[in-house]
Amino acid sequence: MSKTHEIKVTKRELQRKGASRRLRHAGVIPAIVYGGNAEPVAISLDHNEIWLAQQNEWFYASILDLNLDGQVQKVLLRDMQRHPYKQLIMHLDFQRVNENEALTASVPLHFVNEDTSPAGKAADVVVTHELKEVTITCLPKDLPESIEVDLGELKAGDVVYLSDIKLPKGVEIPALAMGKDHDDAIVTAKAGKADAADEEAAAAE
Repeated sequence: MSKTHEIKVTKRELQRKGASRRLRHAGVIPAIVYGGNAEPVAISLDHNEIWLAQQNEWFYASILDLNLDGQVQKVLLRDMQRHPYKQLIMHLDFQRVNENEALTASVPLHFVNEDTSPAGKAADVVVTHELKEVTITCLPKDLPESIEVDLGELKAGDVVYLSDIKLPKGVEIPALAMGKDHDDAIVTAKAGKADAADEEAAAAE
């Protein structure tokens, strides 16, 4: 289970774009909380606090506790709008979480032991991470901040698929229920130019 992280927020009235612009100029991010059996609520958050938080994986892939006047709502970040070139967060969307209902979330993949694997040690093997995150379903209590993929045995020619991931208890990958065509590759290890040159030389002989 991932840790929860508390963020203090302030309720705001739904207003026109001009009001949101003024909030951002004041160092505040406009946001919305929706979902569950409650009405959507417009909130605002401190930009500096969120700017630091969003540099961590947990901000995107764990349960967040939004503290509104002492009342805590458990949510997931569902959307973040950024300024195209400034270090500025324009808007955030949060979805309420029901602790008794399964949720769907994208979780980062952490690849370990690649450097010590046969493929990692070989100078002529190119290892490519085809996916950096995976969409999972689970109860909120089982939501991991990341999923580890052990590449310790990876060698040239290997392909690691979604179905090869050792999932934490209570976690599923919904794509796998849709058939083999959805069992995407997450890592490939391909021989590089050195092997190709050796093969051509051998063929010439």
